[in-house]
Amino acid sequence: MAMNREQKRALKRQGELNDDGDFVAKKRAQPNKQLREERTAPAEFVKEVRNELRKVAWPSREETVNYSVIVLVTVTVLTAFIALLDWGFAESVLRLFET
Repeated sequence: MAMNREQKRALKRQGELNDDGDFVAKKRAQPNKQLREERTAPAEFVKEVRNELRKVAWPSREETVNYSVIVLVTVTVLTAFIALLDWGFAESVLRLFET
């Protein structure tokens, strides 16, 4: 496999290449019984999700309205443009095959 220097350096940092540039054989992860014990309880999961959501920088109502208007205008303009292209191509094909 051909790789450039950046790819080789990245693979070396990840431990997938040795000093000679050869691939290192990886050990496959064996399923273990500890996986079951490491699972989070549903209540703990919900608590962690709520804590993470508190860290999110939510937009203000004004920003949300502005972004929504921008999206709606953009979608309307692009839809009209594509409809115009579709109509134009349909007319040109019909005229091309008109007898």
